[in-house]
Amino acid sequence: MKKDIQIPKVEGVYLAIVNEYNDIYKTHDWNAYIINDKEVDLEVVLIVTSGYSEKNVTATFRKKLDVLPKKSYAKIEFIPEELFALNNEFKVTFFEGNTMFEKNFVFRKNTINEKAFQKIPLMEMKGILVK
Repeated sequence: MKKDIQIPKVEGVYLAIVNEYNDIYKTHDWNAYIINDKEVDLEVVLIVTSGYSEKNVTATFRKKLDVLPKKSYAKIEFIPEELFALNNEFKVTFFEGNTMFEKNFVFRKNTINEKAFQKIPLMEMKGILVK
């Protein structure tokens, strides 16, 4: 039964959007990262992203990481500035041992900007963080 399913709470896994310099194109790009601040590796990390508003929906993007080592981070995708006017949702599913975890991270529309910067765990840079 549905009431018998236990979904454990996700802790120590975050999403961040940072503005960083791209050496190849000589531009400042906005990139999304997943951060594993846990003391254990995450396995079979699945990330499904999309942007939406009342009138618009973006294409769905999927990414898989076989392993996200403990105390590490990985780039998910580049985010064009025109998507900041949308809600940007990241659905993350992963295994920790034999237990599956799932969490939705949402960057609400117009919240991705330099005024909202804070220190990002493990990354030695500032950006927007969603826990």
